[in-house]
Amino acid sequence: MFEKLVEILKEQLNLDGKEIKPESSFKEDLEIDSLDLFELVMAIEDEFGVEIPSEDLEKLTTIQSVMDYLKEKGVEE
Repeated sequence: MFEKLVEILKEQLNLDGKEIKPESSFKEDLEIDSLDLFELVMAIEDEFGVEIPSEDLEKLTTIQSVMDYLKEKGVEE
C-alpha cells in the first residue's frame, strides 16, 4: 500500500526529488497545499475504490495516517 501511495504522490504532485516516508507530513515535509491534497484524495479514492468524506480529511496529515484510514475502511495492502 505504501508503494502505491508513493506512486500516486509522485504522479499527481511531481514529488520526484522529495524523500517520502510513512511518517512524512503532507504540509510540512512534502509542502502540499489544500488543492494538491484534494487532487491527491481524489486519486486515492479512484485507486483504492473508497470514498473519503471531507470531514475525514483533517485526520489525514501523513502518509501513515492515510494507510491507517484505508485499513479501517477495509482496504487490503
